Amino acid sequence: MAVGSAAATLTYAEDVAPSAAGSRAWRKLARNPAAILGALILLLVVGAALTAPWIAPHDPAKQSLLRRFTPPVWTAGGNPAYPLGTDQVGRDILSRMIHGARISLLVGVLAVVVSVLIGVTLGLVSGFVGGRVDMVLMTIVDITWSFPQLLLALAFVAALGPSLVTIVLVLGFTGWERYARVVRAEVLALREKDFIEAARAMGVGSLRILRVHVLPNTFSSIVVLSTLQVAQAILAEAALSFLGVGSGRTYPTWGQMIALGRDFVSVAWWLATFPGLAILATVLAINLVGDRLRDALDPRV
Repeated sequence: MAVGSAAATLTYAEDVAPSAAGSRAWRKLARNPAAILGALILLLVVGAALTAPWIAPHDPAKQSLLRRFTPPVWTAGGNPAYPLGTDQVGRDILSRMIHGARISLLVGVLAVVVSVLIGVTLGLVSGFVGGRVDMVLMTIVDITWSFPQLLLALAFVAALGPSLVTIVLVLGFTGWERYARVVRAEVLALREKDFIEAARAMGVGSLRILRVHVLPNTFSSIVVLSTLQVAQAILAEAALSFLGVGSGRTYPTWGQMIALGRDFVSVAWWLATFPGLAILATVLAINLVGDRLRDALDPRV
């Protein structure tokens, strides 16, 4: 009876404390100007991506040699119908940037989902089981981490062919290691806590302990890592598209637009400048939110 009461008390405390801490963290985040700025930029980019078919002024693939190299509207020769100008085949830069936001965000989020599923699962198993299982899994992590991500991604894309699915899987399978390491470290600390021992004494199975008691206590670290990895995945996708092995020619992407405009920088600076600024603003916004979220969720700060 005493064990049951202690376990109930410990479980209740563990459930209430994270909730109160999470509430304080969100209030602290909402008072941070940098976090608010990053969130507003993210809302703008996400909103543009979700409503791209309706807010884009033109078809992003429509070409017209008669309007090629139209400069931005505020420069001499600009056309109000094409606020950011047109590219070398007359496609509207603004429309292509709006549609490109969909690809960048989709790749970033889906790649993180793949990494989280793999890394968190392996980290939980490695930290909770320990022994030889832990040694083997961490050896795999060390070997995988020793390969440069971009070179590994290039090798996979070269073998499988450029496509949106390939990019998501490649970035997902080359970004799970950090989750495995962080989650393993937290599980090693959590598995010796009193509430875990109480759950074991009550006869709770290992899978339920992992799912109910251990995993929720790693959520803050997973959220922060995921936020920052979205930015890294966007940069990686842009780099692969710039190198010509991205999601292919079917969809406009920011990296692809920069690659197509690099040969015309001296005569049409806007071709590469605006997509580059879009990548800069999006990644900066994600990093601002991610860094402040890490500070808000860190109990030592």
